[in-house]
Amino acid sequence: MTDHRPWRGVLVATALPLDDDLRVDYDRYAEHCAWLVENGCDGVVPNGSLGEYQVLTPEERAKVVETAVAAIGGSRVMPGVAAYGSAESRRWAEQAREAGCESVMLLPPNAYRADERSVLSHYAEVAEAGIPVVAYNNPIDTKVDLVPELLAKLHREGYIHAVKEFSGDVRRAYRIAELAPELDLLIGADDVLLELAIAGAKGWVAGYPNALPKACVELHRAAVGGDLGTAKKLYEQLHPLLRWDSQVEFVQAIKLSMDIVGRHGGRCRPPRVPLLPEQEATIRAATEKAVAEGLAQPHSR
Repeated sequence: MTDHRPWRGVLVATALPLDDDLRVDYDRYAEHCAWLVENGCDGVVPNGSLGEYQVLTPEERAKVVETAVAAIGGSRVMPGVAAYGSAESRRWAEQAREAGCESVMLLPPNAYRADERSVLSHYAEVAEAGIPVVAYNNPIDTKVDLVPELLAKLHREGYIHAVKEFSGDVRRAYRIAELAPELDLLIGADDVLLELAIAGAKGWVAGYPNALPKACVELHRAAVGGDLGTAKKLYEQLHPLLRWDSQVEFVQAIKLSMDIVGRHGGRCRPPRVPLLPEQEATIRAATEKAVAEGLAQPHSR
């Protein structure tokens, strides 16, 4: 396994800024990527679910990756390469490699409930692109569960180097470490950050740093560094927002928080719809409280 592991640290699954006509604002996206790095984040993950990749055209999806690389350098960019077909995912991995990226993130097949043989074949195909692959386990949305035994097999075959774990089952961290000690575990859901950091996670593919980068980076560093006093206090302060990362409306929630702190969150493309008034009120109150407690930089551009 390579000693160079660009997926370690805080990599932000970036929200994608859209203009009033729902076109991608590439200049604003480039500025957002740079702002995240300036505020302590280690890199970005474009074209994830938070980046609304499912509703982008192929041209938009490629340009998003190229924009991020131009803004902060390829080593800091780990694009999502999920697609319905393995050949398409491989093409996106090749596009990322050619753009200068040094790793990609890949969901299992998600057009149907794939069996183990299909999952292995899928990751084997994308690994042929010649760029390190980070698996993404999200059994809640994909209905395909990359259980520790399957992850160990994927790692043993050389198909994956790390896994973004979104199952919410913290116990898996210890089983993964037993079965595949060289497989890097990445925190995949914001609201289990502290638990997985304590369990040995090597990085965080994060949502809420889109709005609160400095506080989230401080939380992550304290958690992985064993400063549990600092980490627990920050975790308690941020958790009313972090838990939205695991909700159906996570994209809308994070974009709303971005708007409140002075970033551009903005609208989402259909079929995502606006938050309900009571949801918006809850997120607004929690975000404004974070600002009042000094956890955000209001009106920063």
